[in-house]
Amino acid sequence: MYRFLLTPRWWGINVFVLLSIPFCIFMGSWQLGRFEARVDDHRDAEARVVSDKREEARPLDGLLPVTKATSGKQTTATGRYDTQLLVPDRKLDDKDGYYVLTLLRTDTGRALPVVRGWLPGTPDPAEVPAAPTGEVTVTGALQASETPGNNGVSARGGLPEGQTAAISSASLVNLVEYDVYDAWVTLNRGDSGMKAVPATAPGGTGLDLKAFQNLGYTAEWFAFVGFVIFMWFRLLRRELEFARDAELGLAPEPDTAGEREPERPSPSAV
Repeated sequence: MYRFLLTPRWWGINVFVLLSIPFCIFMGSWQLGRFEARVDDHRDAEARVVSDKREEARPLDGLLPVTKATSGKQTTATGRYDTQLLVPDRKLDDKDGYYVLTLLRTDTGRALPVVRGWLPGTPDPAEVPAAPTGEVTVTGALQASETPGNNGVSARGGLPEGQTAAISSASLVNLVEYDVYDAWVTLNRGDSGMKAVPATAPGGTGLDLKAFQNLGYTAEWFAFVGFVIFMWFRLLRRELEFARDAELGLAPEPDTAGEREPERPSPSAV
């Protein structure tokens, strides 16, 4: 009854199954490894943010451009506060609020965006403490420019004057008349009673969409293993049913009507 397994057709099916199963397991394991690597990278980045806060602050220019290695490092800069902007739609401790962003004009001619702190509620310039006057020295965690639409950063436009959706040099250069550093700093201590904004891990090290795509691909590859096995057993069962019906004489008769020889005319018809 199982002689059909030795036919060329079933040889091809069996070879396909025997090759596809380990291939799918390998690909699923590889995608799972990619996800686990991103999880470990995320943990290391978060731990580095905490450890970086204990390090001695270094001059700003020595840490630029911002990379995964320098993001979160303690830095210091000296200058005078100038333009102040509010950054809406920012949560802290699961509460809605906004950042207070003030540009620090340095001796280099460029301005450093400094997040002086966070306030709850909707942006209101009247409730924002005034920035210190005169020359000040700030110390905080260095952060890379934000990308609108990524990592929870709003991409909406049409904000009122004095607000910006993203802390980005590309956005700020359109709001001020001087050059802006392609980086920003969040103070270790909130200024004038505001809450300090904690530093975040650098981009590409968190559990972002790509990480969960790897997890989804893992499930797909392992699901395909089950699908291949299921289809093999289904084909085998169908073939066994055909063989059993043939043994019992229940197989459908082939249509040979078109193969009959044409009837010869009888002698009486001649």
